[in-house]
Amino acid sequence: MKRLLLALFAALIVAAMAVMLDPLRSFNALMPKDSASRRVAEGVAYGPGPRHRLDVYAPRSAAAGKRPVILFFYGGSWNSGRRQSYAFAGRALAARGFVVIVPDYRLVPEAAYPDFLRDCAAALRWARRHSSDYGGDGERIVLAGHSAGAYNAAMLALDPSLLGPDRAAIRGFAGLAGPFDFLPLDDDSTIAAFGAWPRPAETQPVSHVAAGAPPVLLLHGADDVRVKPRNSRKLAGLLEAAGGKVRLKLYPRLGHVGILTALALPLRGQAPVLDDVAAFAREVTEPGRARR
Repeated sequence: MKRLLLALFAALIVAAMAVMLDPLRSFNALMPKDSASRRVAEGVAYGPGPRHRLDVYAPRSAAAGKRPVILFFYGGSWNSGRRQSYAFAGRALAARGFVVIVPDYRLVPEAAYPDFLRDCAAALRWARRHSSDYGGDGERIVLAGHSAGAYNAAMLALDPSLLGPDRAAIRGFAGLAGPFDFLPLDDDSTIAAFGAWPRPAETQPVSHVAAGAPPVLLLHGADDVRVKPRNSRKLAGLLEAAGGKVRLKLYPRLGHVGILTALALPLRGQAPVLDDVAAFAREVTEPGRARR
C-alpha cells in the first residue's frame, strides 16, 4: 500500500509539473476537438532542422475544388511553443472549411530576429507548393497567429523582403493580440529576441506599413495587459491611412490568453473569435477575388 501511495504521489507530482511547464499542452489534451475535421499530416519537414516541422489539418468532408489555406503561427514570446499544443486551433479552423497548417519555428536562444521570420517564410513557401497534396489551394493563403505568432504573420504580410514573389499567395492576415509596436524593448523576451539587431525600427510591423498590403483583420481583448490593445489600434490606424483594407475588433472582458482559448470548442461563448477569423478568411479567399 505504501508503495502504491508513493507511486500515485509521484505521478501527481509529474502531472503537476507538466501543467506548470506547458499549460497549453495540458489544455489542448483536455479540450474536445471538432469532429468535422482531422489531422491529415504530422511532423512534415519544411526545412532541414528539427524545428522545421509542421502539422496539417483538413475537413473530413469532400470538397468540389481546392480549399483555402490558413497558415497559423502560435505565440510564446519567441522562446517557447510547440505545434502539437495547437491541435484545438487547427481542428477548429479546419472544421470551418480550410486546410490549416501549423508549423514550428526556431526559438530563442537558438534563434533571434530575423531567424524565426525566415522559418515562417519557409513554411509559407512550403504551403504554397504543397498545400494541394492535402486538398488546399496554395495560391489562396491567409496568415493567422496569436501573440508572437501574430507578429510573425504580420511581418510576412507587410515586409516584402521576407517573401519576395511568394508574397503574392497571401490573400489576408488575421492577427490575434499581436505585438506590432513595442519599442523600446523593455522586457527579457523582446530583448533576447530583438536586442542584437542594430536597427530596432526594422523589427516593428508598424514600420513596414505601405500601400498594397493584403486585407487585415486585427482582433484584441480589451482587457489584455500582456500585449495591450494599443498595438492593434496603432497598426490599424496606419494601415487605414495608407489606404489599406483593415478591420479592428476589440472583445470586452477578454484577456491575452482568452482570445486564443476562445477557439476551443467548449469556450467559444467567451467571444466569436473563430467566427470572425473564419468569416474574414472566406471573404478574402473567394474564388475569383483579385489579390491586392
